[in-house]
Amino acid sequence: MIPLVRFKLTAYARSHRLLQPVIALFATLIIFYSSVTPPGKELSSYADSAGLLILVFAWAARGLLDTEPPAQRLISMTAAGRPNREVGAGLLAALTVNLGLAAIAIVLPMILSFATTPTSGDVARGAGLHLLGLSVGTALGALTSRPILSSPATSMLALFGGYLTLLLTSLTPVGRFTVPIMPWMRAANEGTLDRVLLPLAAAALFWVAAGVAVYVRLRRTRP
Repeated sequence: MIPLVRFKLTAYARSHRLLQPVIALFATLIIFYSSVTPPGKELSSYADSAGLLILVFAWAARGLLDTEPPAQRLISMTAAGRPNREVGAGLLAALTVNLGLAAIAIVLPMILSFATTPTSGDVARGAGLHLLGLSVGTALGALTSRPILSSPATSMLALFGGYLTLLLTSLTPVGRFTVPIMPWMRAANEGTLDRVLLPLAAAALFWVAAGVAVYVRLRRTRP
């Protein structure tokens, strides 16, 4: 599977599709961190960044999974021996790209914006929230990729609409039981993140697993 992951990453890089989410990432971070973040606000900034960048992570995952044409995906499935290996390799490649983007989102504010160096605990919590964000983004990007939605216009509408739906739903009283984007932002700003992080992470990862399961099932009939 690892050679197939490398093949997908190489094809993605050569297609220049990677430039789109990278530019969006830097633009978002530069705007978001345009003013100095005061001491003690590093974690809340990380929490907000993790929620906002879900859209960028979804865009990156969708772009990677869209890179290969259907005929090439069939060849990859045949070469992998089992269809699920090709599907898994695509998801793993998308996660790899998003891990790189998330690393930039963690490190860049230390250079651009933070008035003081954040504590190791805040960096670890910020990294954990970005891991949640990239997991949600990868699942959303997969569900709106070309193998699932063949129309580019429909795909983009579903991607942006899906993110807005997640964001708005997280504002409702049931937000903690969906993908809790706003709850983790509020908790970080209120200083209560440690108390609620485990249930919030469990809720987010449950829906990520459900989304990935739907994607894998649909790929059985949509190579």
